[in-house]
Amino acid sequence: MKEILSVQTMRDSDAATIRAGIPGRELMLRAARGVLKNARITEPAAVLCGSGNNGGDGYAIAMLLAEEGRAVRVLRVSRSLSEDGAFYLEKCRALGVEIQMYTAETDLSAFATVIDCLFGTGLSRPAEGLYADAIEKVNASGAHVICVDIGSGLSGDSGLGDPAVKADQTVSVGSFKPGHFLGRAKDLRGEVINCDIGIRPLQVDAYLMEEKDAADCLPQRRNYSHKGDYAYVGLAGGCLAYNGAPRLAAMASAAMKSGAGVAVAAVPRSLVPAMIPYTLESTAFPLSETEDGGIRFVRSEWESLIRRCRTIAFGMGIGRSEEVKNALLFLLEEFDGRLILDADGLTVLAESGTERLKNAKAKILLTPHLGEASRLFGRSVREIEAQPLKLAKEFAAGHACTVLLKGPATIVTDGEESWITDRGCPGMATAGSGDVLSGVLAAVLGYSKASLPKAAAAAAYLCGAAGERAQAETGPTAMTASDTVRAIPQAVRRLEMIRDRMMC
Repeated sequence: MKEILSVQTMRDSDAATIRAGIPGRELMLRAARGVLKNARITEPAAVLCGSGNNGGDGYAIAMLLAEEGRAVRVLRVSRSLSEDGAFYLEKCRALGVEIQMYTAETDLSAFATVIDCLFGTGLSRPAEGLYADAIEKVNASGAHVICVDIGSGLSGDSGLGDPAVKADQTVSVGSFKPGHFLGRAKDLRGEVINCDIGIRPLQVDAYLMEEKDAADCLPQRRNYSHKGDYAYVGLAGGCLAYNGAPRLAAMASAAMKSGAGVAVAAVPRSLVPAMIPYTLESTAFPLSETEDGGIRFVRSEWESLIRRCRTIAFGMGIGRSEEVKNALLFLLEEFDGRLILDADGLTVLAESGTERLKNAKAKILLTPHLGEASRLFGRSVREIEAQPLKLAKEFAAGHACTVLLKGPATIVTDGEESWITDRGCPGMATAGSGDVLSGVLAAVLGYSKASLPKAAAAAAYLCGAAGERAQAETGPTAMTASDTVRAIPQAVRRLEMIRDRMMC
């Protein structure tokens, strides 16, 4: 796992480190050394410097390059300087570094490397004027682009912003920030590396789920075991109007390939014949249904289901009727396992009142995309996009649940323990991918002894890794959710090998 700090936490930790006796000037020099150690810099190089400490990092980088006798030019987009930045600018002048003011006529095409030190992580509004012009010219330069801390134009908390620098490499300073993974980050950051410069965090806002963390959530299987040891997991959803049989079949297959002992597909009775040919290894659990093919809540049936299952995923294509609401309220009141709510289940929950979560017996995982999160959180999509980790943590803490917020990277939090999973690919932006994730979640949450947030983040890691494997074979355009399902065994095997290696 790697530590992830919000912009404010990073700023406070930096200030505390300086108060503890390490001068800001020294931290700036360490950052510059970290960039030279981790980045590929060919000559001639241009360093674009803004007005704050990120610009100061740029002056320190130029100084070190000059000390090595390398061809470097500083382009200043602002005459303003931080105190430490001014110190390193004077060092550059003493070394004879060529220093110019950036103008609208500045041409970057002659440089092999452009180092972006325009903004740090604290940017809170779109870049304008010469800054916007510089960003556009960096992107059009054809040079190898290195961003220091984060690409200029991107928010350190959300990964959003336009215009923004498109990098070949990003060297994070101190600790990773959420904006290195969320929003547009994966499309713009290039290779991302963190350099530790000795800033001790006052708190950790999230952890990055890595391969070894996900592997740790998969138990080693013994000969002396049976299917019940790896959990009966229930997948409750589907209705005739939403053609739910193939979706539930994909979920059941995803759950089985992810290691569930038994996947129990609870669907309206009329969908069972259509689903059976696709779920040979799974168990069908017919539910009573209404005349239009939706579920009809019969308490005894749901009592039987919860007696069998350690984990239940509820809501995928199930509709939003009063009968669905009754089933959901029953699960909240009576089920004491791990309950995953997705799709229609989330919409019905939002309509019924999220306060019901506080008194639920189950350990609950909500899996919203941004639109569903907006209905649950009572916030606009724009607000959630701007502060996804903060708002997800606030909702989870206030409702005694765990939230898995879907996006280019996945946030999982119960308000105290938080993870970001940076796996997945463009090919997964297709119908059914959320259903596959729910199947993987049901399996991993069924057998893993890890905490709910960690197990859910590991399941998202597994699903994303499978998607990446599938995209490598099909390409992003032709890829479907079933391709991800077919790639799950290889992704699982990879994690098993990592786990076994760690245990040696």
